[in-house]
Amino acid sequence: MAKNTYELGLGLTEEHRALADSVLSFAERTITAEHVRAAVDSPVEDKFPHYWHGLQAQDLLGLHVPEGNGGQGAGLITLAVALEALGRTIAPGPVVPTVLASAVLAGTDSKIGIEVLPGLVDGSATGAVALGPPLDAVPDNAGGYRITGVADAVLGGEHADVVLVPATIGDDIRWVVLDHADLQVRSQDSIDVLRGSARIEAADVHIGADRVLEALDERRIRSIAAVVLGAEAIGLMSWCVSTAAEYAKTRVQFGRPIGQFQGVKHKCAQMGIALEQARAVLWDAASALDKDESTADFAAEIAAVIVADAAVVCAQDCIQVHGGIGFTWEHDAHLYYRRALAIRGALGSGEVRANRVAEQALAGVLRASELELPAEAETIRAQVREELAPLIGLDEDDQLIALGDGGWVQPHLPKPYGRSATPLEQIVIAQEIKTAGIAMPQLLMGGWAVHAVVAHGTEKQKQELAVPTLRGDVVWCQLFSEPGAGSDLASLTTKAEKVDGGWKINGQKIWTSVAQFSEWAMLIARTDPARPKHEGITYFVLDMSTPGVTVRPLRELTGSALLNEVFLDDVFIPDEHVVGEVNAGWHVARTTLAGERVALSQKMEAYATDADLLRFAKGRTLSPVSHYRIGELVAQSHALDVIGARVVLKQLSGSDVSTTSSVGKLLGMALGQAISEFVVDELGPAGVVAVPGEPSDKAMEQLLAGRATTIYGGTTEVQLNVIGERMLGLPRDPA
Repeated sequence: MAKNTYELGLGLTEEHRALADSVLSFAERTITAEHVRAAVDSPVEDKFPHYWHGLQAQDLLGLHVPEGNGGQGAGLITLAVALEALGRTIAPGPVVPTVLASAVLAGTDSKIGIEVLPGLVDGSATGAVALGPPLDAVPDNAGGYRITGVADAVLGGEHADVVLVPATIGDDIRWVVLDHADLQVRSQDSIDVLRGSARIEAADVHIGADRVLEALDERRIRSIAAVVLGAEAIGLMSWCVSTAAEYAKTRVQFGRPIGQFQGVKHKCAQMGIALEQARAVLWDAASALDKDESTADFAAEIAAVIVADAAVVCAQDCIQVHGGIGFTWEHDAHLYYRRALAIRGALGSGEVRANRVAEQALAGVLRASELELPAEAETIRAQVREELAPLIGLDEDDQLIALGDGGWVQPHLPKPYGRSATPLEQIVIAQEIKTAGIAMPQLLMGGWAVHAVVAHGTEKQKQELAVPTLRGDVVWCQLFSEPGAGSDLASLTTKAEKVDGGWKINGQKIWTSVAQFSEWAMLIARTDPARPKHEGITYFVLDMSTPGVTVRPLRELTGSALLNEVFLDDVFIPDEHVVGEVNAGWHVARTTLAGERVALSQKMEAYATDADLLRFAKGRTLSPVSHYRIGELVAQSHALDVIGARVVLKQLSGSDVSTTSSVGKLLGMALGQAISEFVVDELGPAGVVAVPGEPSDKAMEQLLAGRATTIYGGTTEVQLNVIGERMLGLPRDPA
């Protein structure tokens, strides 16, 4: 049975979704609550848990290992998909430590790797990787080394047949492979009561040179660990999100489900957002490592920054949503919290993780979120390039006409207004227009108007309004919001009274962008107050030069006046300017062709971006706190890029992207604010006055203007409601 997106969602392909469902079904059958509790209560951890034979039978331990070493050769991304599913059941035992060890060994062609991998893949042996400080390695006369030192908190180390430990060899840190029999191993009291950690002590252990993993440096092993441990962390996050949401739906307090209270709903929604963000960066890192991209380690460092902390916070919030019952030993929430803490501890401190990202970003490392398109994209590209070629040499006016009439401006629209372009065609068109250096018309609100008119308008409306708008000849505004109806548009009170030949409109609109420059407006007004509030609304197009329309600019906190109040006093709108059916305006306003459009970015480029952040920070003396914060912001920005890429890839596969798009929008709104706030704060006194040689003016402008981003288009709070209700199925607010 297919799972909800918040339960399993790391993989995007049909094969990965099928694998995730299969692994979860296996895990839910074989790792039951009774099995988990038996493992919790057992005084001694078993080397092989009860479900181990099932893992062996399904070849799940070697998904990522090359076929030549006995695995399936499917790579880290496939392993991560399986671990997400397995992680939901808080599986006890050495699965993750063992596949981590085999993932490291699979990255080298060393003799010891070839010897050890078959046992780890077929499940006859277990492994572990120490991720702490290096041990000492002293060369011996036989060409090998003598290893001395202690490694603490080695996940799965107590029963591991082979342990990979870091050792200082010359000026480098290399991992070496040690056998359990050569070590002194002592179980440690671990915060994770389902998977033990151990102290591994090597007392002058002799190893041959063939046991040194020369091909892998410290950074690559950290990257592999970030992906493998992070994938399990995402699995436990998905359990926390779904468990908290289900509890919030059924737990009744004060006469209603607690999920109806915004405090709980928003906390659950934030958990879902964190899960989607974590999935995005983990997917990106695993994919990059599989392809051995030059920025793969940077991608993994970003994943380590976001996933490790997100898993801990998500588990904490799961306990919080459950209240007192969540704090009991009997409830499983603490088991997930404990594992999240153990994973985060294994990946090192948050400061170190974020500083690694900052160092790379400030050194100029960039991680572009490039879409891997199917092969047919190149056929489309050749045709698009050929059709665009005649437009390149045109003057500006002729080019705008050609773009509009050729369907290039909104290619997702049906012909002749668009090109009836599929999601894949839209992506290629956008790429080729950018490559050709063609400047597209900025439709602003006109884009929304065209969607409504093309989807629901008459042929006359399409010809007289949609066509010139697509050519960039018409400026539009949107008369939706009212003083008493902001995000709750259905509460509007502007009235439309039927008169001979049309409608007489009276009311007030507010927060209307560029109304003072607009020639036409989209207007919704109540035409039948006797109907329910989402009915009895009609969608009109309004000529802004009509008598009775008064525009009054609203000066914003920035000092400018982009927004306006619009007063409508006995304004006449002819019948021919009704879009769609009378009293069906809510449907017109909400159900346009916008859902078919591929959005290529979640960032709000008009506000502060990571590019602004790095331009500001490069060459400056930064405090340790500021350096750490830059790492966090860069990681969050990259997560937003990857979420956008995943939205596009989901659209290409025909998946519903509505909730993922909402997550991206909410994160995008907050990112610009956070970056501009950082810059102004970092400038100190120079951030609040104009100082020659400092980016003060731009920083102040971005900071002030950015306050609007979490308000317009649906406030953060409304967006959280949408995510809580649509992604997690939480109950709607009471009427």
